Formats: sequence, C-alpha cells, structure tokens
Amino acid sequence: MSVKESLKDLDVHALRRLIRAGGYARHTAGLAAGKLQCNLAILPEAYAADFIRFCELNPKPCPIVAVGEPGNPALPDLGEDIDIRTDVPRYRLFRNGVFDEEVTDISACWQDDFVTVALGCSFTFENALMAQGIAVKHIDLDQTVPMYRSNIALAPAGPFGGEMVVTMRPIPEARVQDAWEISARYPHAHGAPIGKGPSDSFGIADLQTPDWGDPVEVSDGEVPVYWACGVTPQNVLMKAQIPFCITHAPGHMLVADVAEDADIPVFKAHQH
Repeated sequence: MSVKESLKDLDVHALRRLIRAGGYARHTAGLAAGKLQCNLAILPEAYAADFIRFCELNPKPCPIVAVGEPGNPALPDLGEDIDIRTDVPRYRLFRNGVFDEEVTDISACWQDDFVTVALGCSFTFENALMAQGIAVKHIDLDQTVPMYRSNIALAPAGPFGGEMVVTMRPIPEARVQDAWEISARYPHAHGAPIGKGPSDSFGIADLQTPDWGDPVEVSDGEVPVYWACGVTPQNVLMKAQIPFCITHAPGHMLVADVAEDADIPVFKAHQH
C-alpha cells in the first residue's frame, strides 16, 4: 500500500496535523473525501482589494470561499484550528513576479499585512464525478491533474489580469454530458466545463506537455474536457509582479473542515 493510499481514510483534522508536522508534502487529490479543498493566494493588504475584485469579476477560475483578516493566519470560516502558515503540503513563493522557491512552511516569511484568499478547487467536482461512475484518470494514476495556460482573456482589476489556466480531464464520450451537468452543480468549485475537443481552440499546443501537473493520455473513445483552474491566480500574480506573494503548489491544497457541497456564505457574498 502506498503512503497516499494509507492516508485516504484519515479525517481532516488528523490530515492537517500530519501536514503541519511535516509528515506529508504530496498532492491532496483523493484525500479527506467529502471535504472542501482550497486554492490559495496570500498577498499584502495593499493589493488585496484589487485581487478580490479580480476574483469577483472572474468567478469561474477564482471562486472565493474565504478571506482572512490582515496578518491573521486563521481561516475560521473553513476550520477552527487552521493555521495557513503550516497546514498546506507545499507553498510557492513569488518575488516581483518571479517564482522563487517551494517550501512546506511559511511561518518564517509571514508578514503582518498578509491577507489570505481561499478559492474553490476542482477536487470537489472530481469526487462527484467518481461517485457517479466517471473515472478521473489522474487520480487513478496518483498524479496531479494537467494544467495549461490558455488564450481565454480575463477581466482585469488593478494590476491583475491575463489569461485563464485550464485543467483537462479525458471523459468517455458517452459521459461528457453527465460530467457537464454534475460539475455545474458546484459553482464554488469552477462549475461546468469551459469547453471540450481539440486543444488548439484554447491556445494549447500539446496536451502531453502541460504547464503544471502531469500529462494524461486521451484514449480512443474519450473526449478532452476543459475546466477553469484555480492555478489561474498564480499566473495572474506573476504578471502583476507584486513584491511578494505566496500560493499553494499546484495540486497541494488546503483541506477544510466544511463539506465540499456546503452552501458557502463567502462564495455567495462574492457572486454577482
């Protein structure tokens, strides 16, 4: 049994304690089934209002599920004991728009003006797909979903703008409509797909060379289906070239206490 397999039945509190202690630093797909998993953007308060506005204008890739208080690493809307400095398996540090390093703890570089923005994640609808008998290949392969820069323009706000990042999942042709309808029920987790079919129509040169994650083969009888991706903010933050910000490493999410199908007040408040 793999380490990942041995952890899949851990409850969310035990999982976060393990991550906090440095005992697990891999991707979180398939862990704490039924619990909301979140993408993260952590940035100085001076930029937070513009970034939140950017997310409000682009809710498909950036569905807000929680916003922290400046300087406070807690996210009480998502879990009583969450410490955002330690409870994510891997973080990425960006300085002046350039990726600097990947770490497993950000306590040493935490700032008193940092605001945490938590965004919904596709792992939510993936669980729903699997529950309805639609296989999710990258989970079966214990890999990270393939992610690609696309040519889909986003609505700008302040220094934030650019193009959407998308994920791709091969779906059996007979189940594409089912996958569309199932994922549409989770607007806080990117909702319905943004398209399907040949990758070049989305500005993707080669599905076997993703910008993040692992390549997944599209077999005969399958259709590549694309969803908006929560790595979009990483692309946007890099373009904005703000002095210092932090995100999760792609696929390495914050696992929250709340149910993935919960009615999320913060998400509702940020919908337009």
